Amino acid sequence: MKALVLDIRPEEWDFTTGLNFTDVLEPKLDESKEPADGSKVIIQPLYTGFCGSDKSIWFRHAFKDLIFNSLSMNGSGRRICGHELLGEIVEVGSYSAKVYGYRKGDIVSTESHIFCGRCHQCKIGDAHVCSNHLIIGISIDGCFADYVKLPAKELWKTDPDKIRPEVAAVQEPLGNAVHACSRVDLRGRTVAVFGCGTIGLFTILVARAMGATTIIGVDSNEKNLKLAEQLGVDEVFRVSADMGVEPNSEIVEAIRKRCFGEGVDVAFEMSGSNQALNTALSATRAGGDIILFGLSAGDYTLTNFQEIIMYGKSMHSVVGRKVFQTWYTTSNLLTSSGHNLQDKIYDIILNKGEGTVFPFHQFDRDSFEKAIQEHPKIVFKY
Repeated sequence: MKALVLDIRPEEWDFTTGLNFTDVLEPKLDESKEPADGSKVIIQPLYTGFCGSDKSIWFRHAFKDLIFNSLSMNGSGRRICGHELLGEIVEVGSYSAKVYGYRKGDIVSTESHIFCGRCHQCKIGDAHVCSNHLIIGISIDGCFADYVKLPAKELWKTDPDKIRPEVAAVQEPLGNAVHACSRVDLRGRTVAVFGCGTIGLFTILVARAMGATTIIGVDSNEKNLKLAEQLGVDEVFRVSADMGVEPNSEIVEAIRKRCFGEGVDVAFEMSGSNQALNTALSATRAGGDIILFGLSAGDYTLTNFQEIIMYGKSMHSVVGRKVFQTWYTTSNLLTSSGHNLQDKIYDIILNKGEGTVFPFHQFDRDSFEKAIQEHPKIVFKY
């Protein structure tokens, strides 16, 4: 079968880019040799989403150790990437059919963090921070392929008559925004989103659907801000791409002026920038909340830690999705006629499919690399 893989040696990481479209062996279910296959299924992808983490792998910005450590443990030389999926089940393990009720022909998406079900976090309902989690497309082979084998407990049934397939394929990253927006009550609140990339744009949509009354977008990318405006933000502010530490005083003052002279109720830091974090902290009112989703390696500097304590500001870190609470909320938002989330995602973020939906089997590296740098979201069609 065809697959999009990372098949380089560790020492090639720093001077290569891209993924290789090549032939690999199809995954099989063989319970006689692998009893665990009884709890798995084989899925034929229909649509898959190219994530920001996939882009980080493409340009070698992140996940090197996770990938190569897992490959070393598995004795493999390549990793099939991809974890955002809408697909059809074509084969079902015996346990998967008996316990989870899956059947051939079921249409499913998937949670990308494979949780163990045994650790302390899993037992108390925090499977999204499982101590032993694996990540599809990073720690194990993913869905950029003709077929993928996944645990049945990770799957989420999806009705393509209710959710259009291009949007259903990105339920997983949309769930990041839903999880972030669910950390605090947004009803009647003022909100600022620092970083209007893919998840930031999703956050704008979800925050509005959850009742935010004023939404401000902050980004260094003019294209991102134009998309944010099309999605209905109340105001946008463009900042320089300078990766300093000190908060941007002009942005802080502008946001405070827009929000009763005090600052926003809730700030979402979605960029992974140290400066954006400190700007978000300063632009949040006393007693407000800062949601942390942006990811970056290394040390960060908080320029006024005392302000967090003395003004009672709360910081909340967010990773992944609540399993499966976030998926229920995401599905409900997508199928609600009152919010038009599906139309906004497809028409604006996916540009009505123009330049954003790629035939998987006609993969062309150059045109694809150009697309992932021009659009916030790319989807493969199989």
